[in-house]
Amino acid sequence: MKLSEMATHANWASLQPEFVDSEVEAAYTSDLLSDVMANAHDADVLITIQAHNNTIAVASLAGIKGIVICNDRSIPEDMLASAAKEKIAIFRTSQNQFQTSQTVANALDA
Repeated sequence: MKLSEMATHANWASLQPEFVDSEVEAAYTSDLLSDVMANAHDADVLITIQAHNNTIAVASLAGIKGIVICNDRSIPEDMLASAAKEKIAIFRTSQNQFQTSQTVANALDA
């Protein structure tokens, strides 16, 4: 499923529309960025509450093309600008990380 399709299916707010619409094969849920660097894959969407520039840097290193920020956290402008530069999608949801992980799993299983 493409990132754009996943966002529509999950009803996520797209906050950074300048992204590579790549295939999503799984999700990686973590707030520990060193864990993301070590274990996430490039076909994953990252589910986190970490709304800052370091999250973009880690996603870029891991090859991740989409990040979902949970709990309706505010997202700073510098993070959105960095995401646009790296062509990484930023989505926001009111769901927590567990609920968002379930949403992705259900969408991928459908």
